[in-house]
Amino acid sequence: MDFEDFSTSKNKNEKKTTFYLAPMVRYSKLAFRQLVRLYDVDVCYTPMIYAKNFIESEKCRNSELSVCEGDRPLIVQFATDDPFVLAEAAEMVYSCSTGVDLNCGCPKHDVRSKGFGSALLSKPELLADMVRQTRARIPDENFSVSLKIRVNHDIEKTVDLCRKAESAGVTHLTVHGRTPSQRAEPIDIKAIRIVKESVSVPVIANGGITSLQEAEFLAEQTGVDGIMAANGLLDNPALFAGHAYTPSDCVQNFMRLSKEHGLDWLLYHQHLQYMLRPLLSAQQRRVFNELNGRLAIDQFLNNLLFL
Repeated sequence: MDFEDFSTSKNKNEKKTTFYLAPMVRYSKLAFRQLVRLYDVDVCYTPMIYAKNFIESEKCRNSELSVCEGDRPLIVQFATDDPFVLAEAAEMVYSCSTGVDLNCGCPKHDVRSKGFGSALLSKPELLADMVRQTRARIPDENFSVSLKIRVNHDIEKTVDLCRKAESAGVTHLTVHGRTPSQRAEPIDIKAIRIVKESVSVPVIANGGITSLQEAEFLAEQTGVDGIMAANGLLDNPALFAGHAYTPSDCVQNFMRLSKEHGLDWLLYHQHLQYMLRPLLSAQQRRVFNELNGRLAIDQFLNNLLFL
């Protein structure tokens, strides 16, 4: 089966927009970051990490953050509501990353109940202080301090938050074009454009990107400096390179990288279920989803890729 029959490539010389891998719990691990970098992703985020746990627990640091040579630009995303905790966590990752990001957009109850994620959207002064304290701790201008937010129903509140963050020294802003209560609704392109027009720092748009064409359209409609994808890259790690579906070489590269970086076989299996879903028959999906262990997965893939 030749997966390339399903894909189209773009001229890399036409690339103008910076492309980002979103912070995804479990999934934005080292092996996957290295994979998407092969297919025109410029900047990768880590999964969200609870900053206090990261500071206090060596076990947490070892399990939540793995890096290697070439894993740059890399932005480590933290969850906290404490300016000094964020600053300390940023100091700890300064030598192994190119920036930190504060999660101000996660709508999940367990995150919001701690006062983190989208619960912070109602506290623009606190967010500004968190940026300010982190920037004071790390004055290196090449080390970014950013926020990832969702929009408010009242866009003026979002603009106010972003302007306060800009005044505090934020490096860039990522705007998910949905409110915290929205899930799969179309993103609010106008809201993203308003934010972009209201600040001078770079703005990255996020939400619902599943193809290069959608990314280019969103960049054109909003004037943003970058486009971030999450689930779209899970389904197709090569989407920013112009592929309509995951190409066979991408699967082979993931097989190699997951071994090199010691990716747990269960997570390896889950990634491949996303990548292969549109390319397998219903019967093949049933067989693949029931496989147990790396050896069985790789045997299935080798039979599939080299028939």
